[in-house]
Amino acid sequence: MGPAQREAARLTYKGFDGRLTMDSLPVSGQLTTSPDDPVSAITDSAAGATAWTIGKRTYNGAISVDVHKKPWRTLGEQAKDDGKSTGLVTTAQVTDASPAAWFANEASRKDEDDIARQYLEVSKPDVILGGGEDWWLPSSNPGAFPDGDGERSKGTKGNLIAQARRDGYRYVSSAADLRAAPDDGKLLGLFANEEMFQQREEGKGDVYDPVVPLADMTSKALDVLQNDKDGFFLFVEEEAIDEFSHHNNATRMLQAMGELDKAVAVAKAYAAKHPDTLVVVTGDHECGGLTVEDNSKTDESGSGVSREDGPFPIAHSPRRFSLDWTTTGHTGVDVPVTATGPLSSMFTGKHPNTHVHEVLAKAL
Repeated sequence: MGPAQREAARLTYKGFDGRLTMDSLPVSGQLTTSPDDPVSAITDSAAGATAWTIGKRTYNGAISVDVHKKPWRTLGEQAKDDGKSTGLVTTAQVTDASPAAWFANEASRKDEDDIARQYLEVSKPDVILGGGEDWWLPSSNPGAFPDGDGERSKGTKGNLIAQARRDGYRYVSSAADLRAAPDDGKLLGLFANEEMFQQREEGKGDVYDPVVPLADMTSKALDVLQNDKDGFFLFVEEEAIDEFSHHNNATRMLQAMGELDKAVAVAKAYAAKHPDTLVVVTGDHECGGLTVEDNSKTDESGSGVSREDGPFPIAHSPRRFSLDWTTTGHTGVDVPVTATGPLSSMFTGKHPNTHVHEVLAKAL
């Protein structure tokens, strides 16, 4: 989620004179996203999230290990060690790179079943909500969600859902079960076999319709975690922004941006009632090389250099805008960061992404 994704969402949902909830937070800054990778100058999500969680730049694919593959204590582990409750919410697999970096150490982001095992046996987050059921079950167990497109359960660590239940987690797999779950104890919710959406190009089977909206998962996580008198740490991610940007699918990307902003509104409302809460909104990198453009018949779209989407309506205006993609991969542009609460002023200015670790470590 880079600056163009945020501006396109602002125009779509709020118009020329409006602000997204994420942009209404009082402190703003910029983060660089460069990894320490032997091949690429552009980060992936694993290296980007690892910079947040251990404060060190590393190679692409690394989950909270440094360039020598040495594991480091993550902020999620630090929060737990300090007596706080912890949780993660995502529309990706709960074992995907960004959430994993907060609660696991792995030389390769691909080892998602071992990341799930580490959640249960090592870092023990109190709330785990998202997709990725396939990584929690062996191939012989199809789970609660039908597998399609050749997908099937792929875990090699046994039935980790059963293990979670033995470890005291309440397991839910539907919106109704999540609503009915008590607001105390540990909670595991898996609501898709892989991501909670179908990441394809427009009109080619693309679907963004999560079993549970991101804002609802965020609200439930807060209901559970806030019971800890020592405080809590919660990571929340809208993965569809990245995945649909990879497919240059602006319609679905904008839909996901709207859902992320609803989740930010949940966090902002919580912080308004609990002013000792730090809320930070940012992205681990930009994806798609996106630009916001005027509508033009003489644009270079179709030349192979770029690909234009739109036009899209601007809220409260008869005018429209277009979006132009320049790549299906990640880029190295700075990402915006906005924040509110204790120590949020530290995000003012331009910083490396490892600065997130510096601020959150002090907050914890």
